[in-house]
Amino acid sequence: MRIGGLASGMDIDGIVADLMQAERRPLNKLEQTKTRLEWQRDAYRDVNKQFLELDQLALEMKLDRTFQGKDAVSSSSNVEARATSGAGEGTYKLEVKQIAESAYNYSERMISASVADKLDPSASLASQRDKFGTWVNEGSFTITTADGEMTFEIDEEESLNKLLQDISSSDLGIRAFYDQSADKVMFERTKTGNFVVDGNEIQFSGEGSVFLTETLGLNPAAEVGGKDARFTYNNALEITSYKNTYSLNGVNFNLKEKGTATITVTNNVDEAVEKITGFVEKYNSIIESLTEKLNERKNREYPPLTDDQKKAMEEDEIEKWEEQARKGLLYGDTVLSNALTQMRTSWYSKVNTGSELIILSDIGISTSSNYLARGKLEINKDELRTALSENAESVKALFANSGEADNKGIIRHLEDTIDYTRQSIERKAGKESSTSETFTLGRELKDMDNRIQRFEDKMVELEDRYWKQFGAMEKAIQEMNSQSSFLQQNFFNHMM
Repeated sequence: MRIGGLASGMDIDGIVADLMQAERRPLNKLEQTKTRLEWQRDAYRDVNKQFLELDQLALEMKLDRTFQGKDAVSSSSNVEARATSGAGEGTYKLEVKQIAESAYNYSERMISASVADKLDPSASLASQRDKFGTWVNEGSFTITTADGEMTFEIDEEESLNKLLQDISSSDLGIRAFYDQSADKVMFERTKTGNFVVDGNEIQFSGEGSVFLTETLGLNPAAEVGGKDARFTYNNALEITSYKNTYSLNGVNFNLKEKGTATITVTNNVDEAVEKITGFVEKYNSIIESLTEKLNERKNREYPPLTDDQKKAMEEDEIEKWEEQARKGLLYGDTVLSNALTQMRTSWYSKVNTGSELIILSDIGISTSSNYLARGKLEINKDELRTALSENAESVKALFANSGEADNKGIIRHLEDTIDYTRQSIERKAGKESSTSETFTLGRELKDMDNRIQRFEDKMVELEDRYWKQFGAMEKAIQEMNSQSSFLQQNFFNHMM
């Protein structure tokens, strides 16, 4: 802690502060330069995020379902249907003769000794012995299904619910539970269909199986077996399935009830138009954003604020100032300018689709005639809808063909540009996980930090020097004051 001006009466603190403020001006410039570099780094990364979003949408533009979406309409609620992109157009007639069902077995009688005092399935078996109508426990039992075989130990310290839960959570494909209202236990297969294993789908064995048959009242002979779904396709093809779902010629059927249904499959052109339009709109928004950034000039009257300047301003003033200070961060950037040019060129590419559709304008999509739009696209939805209706496969080829030269689809050209641009930006601005040494702006920022640190060390030394100089001045003044007092005192004594 320094206290100055005791001898001179001068505001040494203020004088040193003013001197240091003048000396810090170059340091403020360095900090402002660093801030702008950080803004520029973040601006590049934001652009890369936009390119990543476009790249992810581009993936959708290479899939069959984007261009060849299908609608499936059923004439009856007893059959639901969903068409995949590979479904053939036309009608599909189904006559459902049998719905797939699961095998099950449940207690033939109430298992509690008294209707008025039923057992508690959450209490230990040992505490419920007297509440069971019949109690037999021989230790362990084995259950066998088409999914496997497993042995269970009857632990009387555990509850009935715990035992049934163990069975349900096994890999046997069984749901086992106790219903207190009916006072019965239910075993049912989680899979539909007929999976007969030597007569029964759910088999009990082992000495402890008497707990299932005698105590829980499950009679293997009373099991209701599973059933396969059976239906006739187009009055000719007899089909059997373990499940009530079945796929045929790209159409997924879900059988709900017995009866007949006619399913009509048609092209969903509107869905394809919507997806293509969504991609074009995203592309246009990026083009507009990049164009704005490339043409936005730096406002030199608004440098980044220092910490001291921010302290003297209101929040809204800081926000408005920085809005102006952030302008021109990517002005005239060659990487982004080249990306715009290459992307626009991609849309002009001719593609060998095997049909008359070889360029984008053939399907109603063209680049804007306004050169200021820097390659934004315009869509004639009627022409696009017509092209998709008449030749969806060629529209897909125009966008997504793989190969080289004329066999390469527009989207694949676009992806090449996006990939090259993103890599170029990462070399310049890195990404969130990058270390400073791995990208250009990071190295510049690290160098700036070193320069700032050296300057701050210099400021500390300079401030110490100022204080030493003023300290020496204070000491000299104090000595002069002492000498003056001594002389005055001697002169006064001599006069006396």
